[in-house]
Amino acid sequence: MPVELQVHADRNLLEVHVSEQLRKEDYERFTPTVDSFIEQNGSIRILLELHDFHGWDAGALWEDIKFGAKHFSDIEKMAVVGDKQWETGLTLFCKPFTTAEIRFFEPSDRDAAKSWVATN
Repeated sequence: MPVELQVHADRNLLEVHVSEQLRKEDYERFTPTVDSFIEQNGSIRILLELHDFHGWDAGALWEDIKFGAKHFSDIEKMAVVGDKQWETGLTLFCKPFTTAEIRFFEPSDRDAAKSWVATN
């Protein structure tokens, strides 16, 4: 499965592990969990890890835009862990759809990413 979620309610943290290419069906599976987590906890933090990531298909891209619009101010911080090739494109793509503070980390800095996203 291209998306795996780990919920850490005690820290308002959602770990999202993404691989391969995201499709609309992936959003249909994980969005209800994220929506529920936000309803229960208010604003959240996200640790997004990309492993062998190949982007979005057209349907998934549209779902991502809708998700961003719906949760524009629900995400406080987002740490993105992935290959350097995604740093500029992904962080710039996210900016118009969230008020979150976004920071990119290389895979070797995963622990630093997790620490950063969890702190105030």
